[in-house]
Amino acid sequence: MTLDKPDPVRIGIVSVSDRASTGVYEDKGLPALKDWLTRALKNPITFEARLIPDEKDGISAALIELVDAGCSLVLTTGGTGPAPRDVTPEATLAVAHKEMPGFGEQMRQISLRFVPTAILSRQCAVIRGKSLIINLPGQPKSIQETLEGLKGAGGEQLVPGIFAAVPYCVDLIGGPYLETHDDVCKAFRPKSAIRAARPA
Repeated sequence: MTLDKPDPVRIGIVSVSDRASTGVYEDKGLPALKDWLTRALKNPITFEARLIPDEKDGISAALIELVDAGCSLVLTTGGTGPAPRDVTPEATLAVAHKEMPGFGEQMRQISLRFVPTAILSRQCAVIRGKSLIINLPGQPKSIQETLEGLKGAGGEQLVPGIFAAVPYCVDLIGGPYLETHDDVCKAFRPKSAIRAARPA
């Protein structure tokens, strides 16, 4: 038995940083997102990348543009703390049709395993049309931890990452069927939502 070839998917990746967007230092968020998603997904991916400053209207406009361009999933990194220039959550909520608070709750639970200041992070997730938009932390290590979860020395899952729930969420809002590499992140779907194999 074989499965149909994985659906192609268009994914928006957005790094929000005043200094990186003006060339003061090299952006590490976009490469980290691209690397992790390429390792995690079996689907052929077309990336739409944006590196933009911490400006609420500009962030909202970029998110709308990516959704309108057909990105089923949009991941942002940066701008989620309490500082005056951290406005990514506000910009994300401004374009939302539905809020998905569980993603932010789980990201903070993962990060609290490492630092007590994780309670200062304000990451959120929303749905706009047929797209899921998720705010992620700014550091590459934290991006991986929140997406992938925490694993023990033997590779067993200790704390689920948020990406395990992403494919089913994308199913429910009418997006492509996302398939993951289980060794990176095992997607969870109810049995009734798992795509059936077809004869080879």
